[in-house]
Amino acid sequence: MDIGVPLKELGEVDVSGLRDAILSADPQAWLDNSYRQQVYDVHLQTHSLVMLFTTGDGWPQIEVRKESAWDLLVEEAMPVMHGLLQQHYPAGGTIVRAMAAKLLAGGIIKPHVDQHPSFHAGHRIHVPITSNPRVRFMIDGQPYRFEVGKAYELNNQKTHSVMNKGKEDRITFIFDYIPKENFRANVKPS
Repeated sequence: MDIGVPLKELGEVDVSGLRDAILSADPQAWLDNSYRQQVYDVHLQTHSLVMLFTTGDGWPQIEVRKESAWDLLVEEAMPVMHGLLQQHYPAGGTIVRAMAAKLLAGGIIKPHVDQHPSFHAGHRIHVPITSNPRVRFMIDGQPYRFEVGKAYELNNQKTHSVMNKGKEDRITFIFDYIPKENFRANVKPS
């Protein structure tokens, strides 16, 4: 969503439980859902633990599915997401995507703008889980550093990219929230 600024800080958030759940994931779990990596070239150097996802087919009558990481993350992720939503967004909308996204050490996410109409209608929220000093997030030509323990809303209608020149993977929990006035989704179990 175009929020009028490249990035909006949403404040501090306790990520300790969510971090523990994510870091305890079996390495194979990061490879169980590779849809994003197969469909979007910019995500080739990433792995994901996907909780909720929509391809956006049939917009605005989309289907949101619980995915393979639902059971692993739901207990810790839902309080984080709902806490941020209650503080910053109108009630009654739908979370259409939720995942832990890992940018591999040395990896890049090339400059891009999120194109699907669901990205125009929804808020894209980033909650850093791990990082290192050599991670650089660029939005609209400007560098940003996302701090663990804070949450941010990204203007995904601006060109954005990420470089991880560090020796450790960078992990961010990302979710998309669409206010109820923008559409209706059908949430299906996995």
